[in-house]
Amino acid sequence: MIGDLFDSPWKILIVAVVLIVLFGSRKLPVAARSLGRSMRILKSEVSGLHDDDEADQQAANDAYEANRQPIAPQQIGAAAAVPAPAPVAMDQSLSAQQAASAQAQIDSLQQQIREMKDLKESSAKETASVPADQKPF
Repeated sequence: MIGDLFDSPWKILIVAVVLIVLFGSRKLPVAARSLGRSMRILKSEVSGLHDDDEADQQAANDAYEANRQPIAPQQIGAAAAVPAPAPVAMDQSLSAQQAASAQAQIDSLQQQIREMKDLKESSAKETASVPADQKPF
């Protein structure tokens, strides 16, 4: 349906005239420029998402390889009975690390809140000890 709209040059010309009438000749270059900027931003964000996915996958593969235990030649017969470490174990170790990191952040934030409360209380005590005629408005 839209393909039929632009099959002849006259229809394209009519659409262009309507756009010029609606937006004015001064606003069209600005609108086109902002549309181009938006398209560039969208393109860079989409490519950034693809790069992030690839980086996350590579980090997961690296962590998996780091957690694998090398098997000595004399253990090869015994290792056949023991399966290789599963990616689930890697995910669990990563989640344990993330949990420890999150707990450290929570502790740090709680300490900052305590310090701010103490500072607020000491500031309130100082203003309470100032005579009424010397208090700021």
